[in-house]
Amino acid sequence: MTEVAEAAAWTGSDDPFGAAIRAGRGPLWLREEDGRRHPLEVERWCGPADAADRRMLRRCAGPVLDVGCGPGRLVAELLDRGVPALGVDLAEASVRRTRGLGAAAVCRSVFAPLPGEGRWRTVLLADGNLGIGGDPARLFARVARLLAPGGLLLVEVEPADLDERIMVRVEDVQGRQGVPFEWARLGAAAAARHAGQAGFTLRERWDERGRSFVALRAGH
Repeated sequence: MTEVAEAAAWTGSDDPFGAAIRAGRGPLWLREEDGRRHPLEVERWCGPADAADRRMLRRCAGPVLDVGCGPGRLVAELLDRGVPALGVDLAEASVRRTRGLGAAAVCRSVFAPLPGEGRWRTVLLADGNLGIGGDPARLFARVARLLAPGGLLLVEVEPADLDERIMVRVEDVQGRQGVPFEWARLGAAAAARHAGQAGFTLRERWDERGRSFVALRAGH
């Protein structure tokens, strides 16, 4: 049921997320049941890779799988660097925009069968995508199966020390909302702890322009 709800949140033709991605701008939020809102940085995602992105991407060895690739800026930047990469995203609008940049992407859940399973040298979980499915342990275990032995997982985490599961809806400036779905928000310590249960080892942690990242090495 979680995957069905999450797919519905990102894939409708008139959903707030799809509309924002097609327009290339927000504002857009994830709204919790208690009313708290977390901004989604649509303009940044629809723009070119920035300094924080490039610092993360310098660590990538190809081929790279970008999970939750959004409008495709990271996949496009990797291809410009000559690094083979594929994006995967549930949102049809995101996949279309990624392909419009000349990059490759598939419209699919990360939990569905994917090309190259067990052969990816790097997997990306940027822009809050560690929250996918609302179950970090399950997501880390899935990524471990996607990576080649000794592969690298690069994760953008919350700057704060968080480890929470929340129910959210995508909401636009006019108050229109998508369907509810489960999400997660983790800081670096929580991410490393959950990743360790899937056989990952924390190799590096850094901050750049208000964003926080960790690099995790697969143990198999």
